[in-house]
Amino acid sequence: MLTVRRDRPDAAYFVGSGKVEELKSEATAADASLVIFDVALSPAQQRNLEQTLGLWVLDRTALILYIFSRRAKSREGKLQVELAQLDHLSTRLVRGWSHLERQRGGLGKTGGPGEKQIELDRRMIGVKVRRLRDRLKQSEKQRRTRRRARSRNDVVSISLVGYTNAGKSTLFNALTQAGVYAADQLFATLDTTARRCHLGINGDSKVEAVVSDTVGFIRGLPHQLIEAFKSTLNETAEADLLLHVVDAASPARAEQIAEVERVLTDIGADKVPTIVVYNKIDLTARPAAVERDVRDNIVAVSVSAQSGLGLEALRGAIVEFVERSARLDSSAGEGTDDALDAVNPNDDAPSWPSAAA
Repeated sequence: MLTVRRDRPDAAYFVGSGKVEELKSEATAADASLVIFDVALSPAQQRNLEQTLGLWVLDRTALILYIFSRRAKSREGKLQVELAQLDHLSTRLVRGWSHLERQRGGLGKTGGPGEKQIELDRRMIGVKVRRLRDRLKQSEKQRRTRRRARSRNDVVSISLVGYTNAGKSTLFNALTQAGVYAADQLFATLDTTARRCHLGINGDSKVEAVVSDTVGFIRGLPHQLIEAFKSTLNETAEADLLLHVVDAASPARAEQIAEVERVLTDIGADKVPTIVVYNKIDLTARPAAVERDVRDNIVAVSVSAQSGLGLEALRGAIVEFVERSARLDSSAGEGTDDALDAVNPNDDAPSWPSAAA
């Protein structure tokens, strides 16, 4: 692994030419066939690096897209990843292709130079992108139909969001008994899964909700993926409640929280009521606990989805949110700001010790 510090990226290689030679030597010594950069490279930088190193070069965006392509299982997930890959490829067609300067036509009825192969490739990609978008629009219509059905049945919609590998799928399984795949790896869950579950009692009635496990976020999530997964991410923006799952044992949790909040803002979900769920407390010295703001709203719950510690408190927090939401509905005609504040705890960020604590 080679770490580089620069005031600004080199236009040709991102790193300096000296570091490129050093990288080439290390790659040769390691008999490497691939070099990965933990940054987004421009098409020109990637092309120059591949020509100089004589190796295949992946930047951060391409690596994330590759991982997503391996994780996608559902039809919609595969379509979304393929759309993002084609969008990324369309800016890099010139890279490494020997046929791109050939031209077709030339002496036909129209005369003059024909269409360059690169132009044909771009046009073919454009056609495929339009077809993928049309197919994803059909999936979005089906998704909207399901949302309307849940709304008519007054079922609370909850979305789990968070940084990748924070334990969302494990928490989802603990709440719903769904048995979805969960593993200690990046983007173990890519396809959105929704399950209906019983959470507790509110007065004389049972509290049920549809809980959705969504794709994990990561630093520098490629904009192509955000665009391609917009229909899936809209499920998050239209939820009644977000459970923001945080890896309490991660020393980088503050940065991870900030990155998730940035993506939520990008997709228009930053105004959805949110409870922060600090997961994996079994790996820390933190006890199971509930945090409240100055208005007595629950803003954070500490749990261990793996051991079950704190899960009853989390279910209770969700039931309490439903109760407050019901009070808001009953007072909506009065237009009171206090009722709005009762179910919108986002203004007060939960406290949590720093990584050094």
